[in-house]
Formats: sequence, C-alpha cells, structure tokens
Amino acid sequence: MTNKEIRVRIAPSPTGSLHLGTVRTALYNYLLAKKLGGKFILRVEDTDVQRNKDEYTKGILDGFKWLNIDFDEGPIYQSDRLDIYKKCAEKLLSEGKAYHCFCTTEELDDLRKIQRAAKQPEKYDNRHRNLTEDQKKQFIEEGRKAIIRFKLPDNTDIKWNDEIRGPISVNTSDLGGDPVIMRADGIPLYNFAVVIDDGEMRMSHVIRGDDHLHNTAKQIPMFEALGFTLPSFGHAPLIFSQDREKLSKRKHGEIANIAKYQNEGYLPEALSNYLIHMSWTIPGNSEKEIFTIDEAAPLFELSRISKNPAVYDIDKLNWFNNHYIKEKSLEEVYKMSKKYLEPTLNLSMYSEEQILKMVDAIKAGLNKLDEVPGLIKFFFDENMPIDTDENKAILSTENAKKVLEKLLASLDKLDFSNPPACKKTVDEIGKELSLKGKDLYWPIRVAISGSNKGPDLGLVISLLGKERIKSRIERALKVLV
Repeated sequence: MTNKEIRVRIAPSPTGSLHLGTVRTALYNYLLAKKLGGKFILRVEDTDVQRNKDEYTKGILDGFKWLNIDFDEGPIYQSDRLDIYKKCAEKLLSEGKAYHCFCTTEELDDLRKIQRAAKQPEKYDNRHRNLTEDQKKQFIEEGRKAIIRFKLPDNTDIKWNDEIRGPISVNTSDLGGDPVIMRADGIPLYNFAVVIDDGEMRMSHVIRGDDHLHNTAKQIPMFEALGFTLPSFGHAPLIFSQDREKLSKRKHGEIANIAKYQNEGYLPEALSNYLIHMSWTIPGNSEKEIFTIDEAAPLFELSRISKNPAVYDIDKLNWFNNHYIKEKSLEEVYKMSKKYLEPTLNLSMYSEEQILKMVDAIKAGLNKLDEVPGLIKFFFDENMPIDTDENKAILSTENAKKVLEKLLASLDKLDFSNPPACKKTVDEIGKELSLKGKDLYWPIRVAISGSNKGPDLGLVISLLGKERIKSRIERALKVLV
C-alpha cells in the first residue's frame, strides 16, 4: 500500500438526489485518502440520458460542497468519455473477449418465463456467445440491433480479500450470464464504464456499498481482460430503515435525501459525524461519539467498519445536531436561523437584541434550525390559538382566573427590563394565592404563549412587554367566561 499512490473516488449518478448512503461512502473514502495522503476524485456517472437531470447534478455538487467534502480531482463526467468506452469495447471484441448479441427483448422474456416455470435462476444463457459469421449476417439482414456482451469465465470462483468483509468468493455461474457492456446505441453499461474509469484513473481502492458485491465479481474479470491493475475492494454495509429495509427514496421518501437535511437546518458537521459513526468507531475508545473528520482521519481503518447493516436513527442524528448547535455561538445560530425566520415572522416587531434573547432561550433544546420559528412564534402572533381542549382545561378553573386577574392588576409594578424580577412577581402572586407549580405557572403560560411549556417565564414576560401581556391576558380571561 505504501508503494503506490492512494487514489479513491465517489461516483454518484445524477438520476436522483444525493443519497444518504452515497454521502457515507464518500466520507469513508475521504477519510482513507486523508489518512494515507492520497487523492479523492469525484466522478459523475451520467450516461443514463433518459434519467439524468441537470438539477440532480447540481444537487450532488452542492451537497458535497455543503458537507465541506473537498475533491482533489473532478468532477469528471462519463458522458465526456464515450469514445474511450467504445475503443475498449472494440478491443475486447477483436481479442474474442466480448461478442455481439442479437437477442430480442421478446426472446429474453421467453427465456426468463421458461426459467421461472422450471424454478431456475433467471439468467442469460449465453446463446449468442459463439455465433458464426453467417448467423450474424442473417440477424443483421433481419434488422436486429446488436448489443455487446462480455465473456465471463465459465463456472469460475472470483475471489478477493475485501478490505471490510474479508475473503469473498463468488462463482460466475451466479452472475446472471454474460453481462451486457454496450447497448446498441453505443452507450456503455455501468459495470463496463466503471471498470474502464477505475482502471484508467488508477484507483488504488474501490470502496462502496455491499450491494455491489456481485458487480465486483463481474468487474474483476473485466479489469483483467483490459489489462488494468486490480484495485483493492471494500464493501461497506448498507443503511437500513427501522423496518430493516434498504433505505431508499422510493420507499422511505425524503429521509434518504441529503437535501432534506440541508433544508431543515442540520449542520454539516453533525451529519458527517453521525454518518461516519454509523458503522465505524474510533480505535481504543468505542464510546467516543463526537469527533471531527480531522480527528477521525489519522485513526481511520477500513477493517474497523462494521459488517452489519447500519440502522437509520433520526433521534440519534438529532442528538448529534443538538450537540453541534449548542457548540455554536448565539450569533451564529441566529444568523443560520434567519433564512427560516424571515419568511415566517415579522422580525421588525422586536430589536435584534430581543430576538437574540428569544433564540438563546430555546437554543439548548434545538434539534434543527428550522424549529426556531415555531418555538418563538408566540412572541409575534397576537392571535395564537389558546382554545384547544388542553388549554381550555387549564384556563377554565377558579384558580386560573385568580392568577390571571392578579397578574393583570400587577402589570404596573413589573420591571419588564428585568426577567428575574418578572418571575419574582409571579412567585409573589403564587404565595398570596397559596398556589405554585403548574397551578400557578400554566395558566399564565397558556394565556401569554398558547402553551404550558416554553422558555423561562420571566424572560417571556419581559420580552412581550406590558401591552402584549395585558391584551393576551384579557383575551384569555374571555375563554373563562
């Protein structure tokens, strides 16, 4: 390993948004490159013209930038390399390592039906592997279009020592027959293009998800047939949902999509920490959960990646994000929250100093930044709902009426510039009425904020000020009627 240049890559396809699993794989490659002083390359596998979208390409690039994942080379686009794939296919054809297949879709469908009926594995039976020139000529005269298939060795064990999973062996009889490497329109298929790219770009390691195990078994003979140096392979466990299914955008919606976390106010360092920690622990300190990429890189080892599937846990991710939010200064949190605050709240109602106090009051409990507007909305909304069943139950008591009327009568005495003094006045009302705890605080909270929970009550009273407190208590007293 020390005698060759370390080169690793991540190769997303712009047929969808940047996937959580792709980012985790990218992070493992990034850590390996940083530890070994190697190069990390971004390759965009954009040969699927029907499904590619520019917005997906942009989202992939923006997502990596947001995560502060830097690349030494790239993005390199497969669509710029079609001539290279064509030349490699022609080379394999000329050497008898690939062949033209003229099977129609209907013939392949019929083959699969026969195999299903016989309860056999569905696979191509290599029927066109040894066509004569006359047979080829006849198919061409019939107007058939030829694809190109690679000749896999028959009944051969493809073996490699996986950097994560250890010794692996897959027999070629389990790979579905000779794989297609070029479509009739000259577009390469994944297994062929990726081999050429990894070979020509001198990748030392190919680290990807373990759903690629059979692809690796197909690709190793292609590496050898094309004369490329074989990289080291490592297959990381997939991310599963709570119901133990592979995490996918189709089944599990936006939770698989990195854009969700960007849009909802997760911090990139929190998401990176969470994803790395999913299947890898720091050597010698398995209980250490909080670490930066720079801290993890010198200690990173592929062999320490778990072989078991990682289970997506939103509560754990929120725990990481809460930690990193608390590590930020109040000014940083407010600045990052403004894109959520400005479209929903009229910030001009308060000074920036007051808004900072509001954010500070909720900062420690934040799971993500898009929660900020909802948690301080009551400061801005004079008509927040207080007539829910729970609130009416709190307000519709004789004690609640006494507390609110007493506070209303005490407003002129309150020092609204001093939150502790405001809270002290409330406590004095409680002593006078022989009330404490929820019997004292909940009616006031519901009346002035619409909820029996929230930031420090003295701070809330101080920030709302005399006129807002007055109008909100009067409004709540009407609910008691």
